[in-house]
Amino acid sequence: MAGSVPAAEPVIDVRGITKNFGETTALKHVSLTVARGEIVVLLGLSGSGKSTLLRHLDGLDRPDSGTVTVLGTAVSSLRGRPLRALRGQVGFVFQQFELVGSLTVLENVLTGALFRVRGPRLGLWGYRRDLKQAARGHLDRVGLLAQAYQRADTLSGGQQQRVGIARALMQNPRILLADEPVASLDPESSAQVMALIREIAIDSGLTVVCSLHQVDLALSWGDRIVGLRHGEVVLDTATQGLSKQNVMEIYGRVTTSTGELDAIETELGTVEPGEPDEQGELDLATFSSARDNRR
Repeated sequence: MAGSVPAAEPVIDVRGITKNFGETTALKHVSLTVARGEIVVLLGLSGSGKSTLLRHLDGLDRPDSGTVTVLGTAVSSLRGRPLRALRGQVGFVFQQFELVGSLTVLENVLTGALFRVRGPRLGLWGYRRDLKQAARGHLDRVGLLAQAYQRADTLSGGQQQRVGIARALMQNPRILLADEPVASLDPESSAQVMALIREIAIDSGLTVVCSLHQVDLALSWGDRIVGLRHGEVVLDTATQGLSKQNVMEIYGRVTTSTGELDAIETELGTVEPGEPDEQGELDLATFSSARDNRR
């Protein structure tokens, strides 16, 4: 079971981790601490190490060197039941939703409580009444109670991601990890999903670590940005008072080629290559009130 964490201690403490996959170094001497209730964005290009770092926080990957401590417990030392207990306190929202399309929305949300269920599960009948009531409550929270008995594969992308959020909330997590949760969504759905995650985090006191590649979205949504490049941390600062130009200048200083700078300007600087950069204006309008309320 994960240990209790005094208020003064970080709920996430990563110290000098390195992770190699064959000849590729995914993370190189990465250190990161996250305080209780903080909303942190991992920002970087595809392949910068964002997803790998998130997977270390949930024990899905183990470092070649360094330590990862989550909720007072050394993650790398956990196996079996203790690891499952820790994961029960760490919700995960995935980029590709990871829903079972043939199941109802309610059943997909209930899978977030599987670690608390004993014995066979035959559809909805296999879950306790209190769990089904909790699942309906989370669906109501994300605005999808009316779709509870609808097949998950009939929903739009934005609705499916909201089901993913409700499923993560079924764990009653203390930490919420999100890996590019809006990468597959249009700008309007992206704004709605990100606003929902932040609103829930503030209301529930959740600690959130979310990977993104859009600078505008990261600045308007997070409390803090941790920038990654080639598996190394190149930026770690509060978003308050930080501009998009500041972020791009920092990435520009650590760029070694013109081609890489072009990639940074395309992937970090816009929503999609070749599309107007309207995301930032939409995000700032949507999230500024929520962020002001938090601070």
